[in-house]
Amino acid sequence: MASDTERLFPGKFFISTALEALEAKTAMSKELTVRYLQRAGIAGVLIAIFYGAYFSTVATFAAIQVGGTSLAGVGKLLGALVFGWALVFIYFTKSELLTSNMMVAAIGVYYRRVRWGRALRMLALCLLGNFLGGLLLALLLKASTLASGPVLVEMEHAVGVKLGYLTAGPLGWSDLLVRAILCNLMINVAMLLVYNGFIKDDLTRSLAMITAVFIFAFLGLEHSVANTILFTVVGLKSGIDVALAAGNVGIALVGNFVGGGVLIGLYYAYVNDDSRFRA
Repeated sequence: MASDTERLFPGKFFISTALEALEAKTAMSKELTVRYLQRAGIAGVLIAIFYGAYFSTVATFAAIQVGGTSLAGVGKLLGALVFGWALVFIYFTKSELLTSNMMVAAIGVYYRRVRWGRALRMLALCLLGNFLGGLLLALLLKASTLASGPVLVEMEHAVGVKLGYLTAGPLGWSDLLVRAILCNLMINVAMLLVYNGFIKDDLTRSLAMITAVFIFAFLGLEHSVANTILFTVVGLKSGIDVALAAGNVGIALVGNFVGGGVLIGLYYAYVNDDSRFRA
């Protein structure tokens, strides 16, 4: 029979799992920095590959006409499902993704397992590793035709939309911020389901992650790492306004931290804090 603590704080297992993950991440980022960067790099590589598959899917269906109407919407739907697998691959390869680490870092700070300085160092190294992995794929794509023709057109269109938030003024900035908040809220809701101990099988865990990424990709939410990689690919292929791209990533980083670090990490850390109850 469940104790009063278990009934009142059902997320304690989730918190303990997140804290265990934090301990490994902070130790590796400090003592095995190169290995940590490599694990973050793999996450960047996987996002680049699956994001490329997303745009390839959209481009393929956009070229199909049925009754004079393009099937671009179908391509976006299927592409979002394909991209959803990126988080599954990252999770099961034990790679390091910045946006889910935001949640873990915030929980660790709340429970005083890590100071903000060390947590931010871990997140900064993760961002660097994600970028380097994406840069590697961007360089490979530059030397191939995989990101050219209709696929490149779709990528450039996406970049135009994302940079348009910056040129639209304060309303565009707030739009970008809200999209970034909701993006990482969904990503970390999925990780909450994965870590909470209630889901016992890998298939359901995978479906939770696929669904979360599908929602963010299909709705056009803003993911700082995915945006960084997209900007790098398009920048190397056809050029990009670096200042606007940096502005987009900066706002997306803030929004992603609010969505994952605050609304999921700090919120669930607080609602599952039984220290006063035990006292």
